[in-house]
Amino acid sequence: MDKNTIIGLSLIGLILVTFTIFNQPSDEEIKAEKDKIEAANKKKEAAEEAKTKKLEAEKPAAVVDKGLKPKKDKKGNQVTDAKGNPIYTDSLGHDTTIAVAATPAPASTQPTATTPAAPSFKAEIITLESNNLIVDFSTKGGVVSAVQLKEFETYHEFAKNDKKITPLYLFKEGDHVNELAFQLNGQDYTTGEQEFTVKSKNKHKLVLEHKVGAGSIEYIYTLHDGYDLKFAIKFNGLGKEVLAKNVMMNWNMAYRRTERLLSEQRKVSTVCYQLKDESFSYLSEMANDEEKMTQDVDWVAYKQSYFSSILQPEKGFGSRGTSMKITNYSEDMERFHTHIKRYKSSFNLSLKSSENGTVSMNWFFGPNDYTVLKSYGKNYDDMLNYGWGLFRWINLYAVQPVFDLLNSTGMGIGIAILLLTFFLKLLLMPIQWKMFVSSAKMRILKPNIDEINAKYPNKDDAMKKQMDMMTLYRESGASPLAGCVPMLVQMPILLAVFRFFPATFELRQRGFLWAEDMSSYDSVWDFGTYIPMYGDHMSLFTLLMSATTLVYTYLNSSNVAQQQQPGMPNMKVIMYIFPILMIFFFNNFAAGLSFYYFISTLMTIILMFVIKQFFVDEEKLRTKMEAARSKSSTAGPKKKSKFAQRLEEAQRQQQEMKKRR
Repeated sequence: MDKNTIIGLSLIGLILVTFTIFNQPSDEEIKAEKDKIEAANKKKEAAEEAKTKKLEAEKPAAVVDKGLKPKKDKKGNQVTDAKGNPIYTDSLGHDTTIAVAATPAPASTQPTATTPAAPSFKAEIITLESNNLIVDFSTKGGVVSAVQLKEFETYHEFAKNDKKITPLYLFKEGDHVNELAFQLNGQDYTTGEQEFTVKSKNKHKLVLEHKVGAGSIEYIYTLHDGYDLKFAIKFNGLGKEVLAKNVMMNWNMAYRRTERLLSEQRKVSTVCYQLKDESFSYLSEMANDEEKMTQDVDWVAYKQSYFSSILQPEKGFGSRGTSMKITNYSEDMERFHTHIKRYKSSFNLSLKSSENGTVSMNWFFGPNDYTVLKSYGKNYDDMLNYGWGLFRWINLYAVQPVFDLLNSTGMGIGIAILLLTFFLKLLLMPIQWKMFVSSAKMRILKPNIDEINAKYPNKDDAMKKQMDMMTLYRESGASPLAGCVPMLVQMPILLAVFRFFPATFELRQRGFLWAEDMSSYDSVWDFGTYIPMYGDHMSLFTLLMSATTLVYTYLNSSNVAQQQQPGMPNMKVIMYIFPILMIFFFNNFAAGLSFYYFISTLMTIILMFVIKQFFVDEEKLRTKMEAARSKSSTAGPKKKSKFAQRLEEAQRQQQEMKKRR
C-alpha cells in the first residue's frame, strides 16, 4: 500500500466520522422516537393478546386434549384449509385439521341428530412385554406409543450407579406415530387420531380394530422374545370405498436422548434404507435431507448412535409416493435439549386388495450391535458406520473378529483394546521394521545431504542437486521413499480403527480406569463453563495420546529436512503443531478411540527403542553403506535408469535455455 492510498483512505474515514457526528439526533428527538416505539409496541401487544384470547375461546376441546399447537404462516396468522377450518400441528410436525363448532343457531335452525360430530374418546394404553422389550400401544390411532429396552439404560440412569437397570426409552407417548393415509370415498383420511378398540389380546398378541366406512381395519401386533415386533395390517370390506394401490403408511418418530453427549448422537443419526436391488443408502447425517424413491424399498431404518428401529415389509414398499425425511431441531425448539432428530417417512404398502387384503411387516427395536444385526441376514449391519471401501473391509474382516474374540472372554474392555492394539502392531511389525531401517539410513546420510545442499545453494542448480542426491541414494542403497511406502500401507488400518471404535456397540457403558463409559469422553475435570474450541471438560486419554504423539514426533524430527528456501513452510514446526491440535480435536471423542491411539503410539515408541537397541546397529549399517558406495565408485559407471536419463536430459535443456537467455 503506497503513500497516496493511505492518505486517500484516511480522508474518506475522516469524512465518514464527521458526517456521522453532525447527523446524530438530539436527546429530545431520541426520547420522542423511543416513546413512539413503546406506544406502538404496547398497542400491538394488546391486539395480539386480544386475538390470542379470542382464538383460545374458539379453540375446540379436542385441540387441548391432543396437545396440538396452531399452525401459523410467516406473518403469524392461523393457517386454515379450503373450508376455513384451522390447521394444528402435533409434536411430530403432523398437521391435523379440526372443524370449529359453529355458533349456536336458533332452535328452529339447530342441526339434526344425524349431523356427524368430531370423535371424542379417552385413549387407552395396552402393554405387551417380552424378555427384551416393553411396548405400549394406544387405542388413539392404534399406534405403537412407547418402546423400552429392558437390558439397557440411558447415560443419565447409568451415571447414578445404583446397581439396577432402568429400561431405556427409545421413544415415549407423543414421540411416535404409525398411521394409514388414503382416500375414503374421495376424501383424505388418516387413522392417526381415530379410535381403535381392542378386538383380542393375550400375552404375546394384540389385535386393534377401527371401524371405517362399511368395513374395518385391523392392526395385529405380535411380540415374542428378541427385539422384533410383528406388525400386520388387515383391510376388511373396503373394496368399494378405498383404492388399494393408493394406501400409504406414515411413520413419524422423534428419538429421545440416550447418551452423554447429545451433539455426538446427532452427528451419526439418520435414515438408512436398502432398495430391492440390495443397494444401500442413507440420508445426510448432518443436514436436513429428504429423498423420494424411484424403486421399491426392502427395509428402512431410523438409526441413532447406538440403537435403531428397522421396519421391513414382507414384500417391500412400492416406490410410488414413498419418501423419507430427516430434520434437525433448531435451538429455539422445545425438544432441542431432549430429542435427537425428527424422522418422517411415507410408504406405499403395495396393498393388493382393500376388500380382504393384508400387509405384513417386522419391526426391529434394538441395539446397533454388529453380531445382532448380522444374525438377521438382511444386511442390517450395513448401517454401521465402519467406513467405506477398504476401511470397512479391514474393520469387518480383521478388527471386528479379533475384538469379538477378545471381548467374548469376559475380560475388561480396556484390556481387550490393549490386546487388539498389540495384535495390530504385531501384524504391522515388518512394516515398522522397514520404516525404522529407512529412517536410520537417512540419518546416516544426513551429513552428505547437507553437503550437497551447501554445494548448490542457487535455484538454477536444482537439477544438479537432484542428480547428486539420486547418485548418493543409489550408491548407498537408501531411498527417501522407503519410509513413505510402509506408512501408506499401514495408513488404511489407522483410518479404519478411527471409524471402528466410535461405532462399535461393545464400548457403550463399559468402564476402564477413570473412564466410566468408553463410548464417551473421559472427563477428569469438568470446568463448569464452556471454553471455545475445547469444551467444558478435560479428557485425560486425549492428553496422554497427544503427549505420546509429541514424543514420537520429537524422536523422528531428526529425519525431517530443514527449511531450504525462504517462504517455504517449516515442516518441523508443522509436525509439532499437529499433536497440540489433537487435544482440541479429540476432547469430545470416545475414550476408547483416544485410549487406542495412546497405546498404539506408545507401543510404536517402545518398538523403535527395542529395534534400535537390539536389532539394528547403526554403526554396522553405516559401514555397510560406505562399503556399498566405495564398491559402486570403483566399479565404473553403471547403466542409468530411464528416470535418471530423463532427469539428465531435463538438466541439459535447462542449461541450454540459460545460455540462450
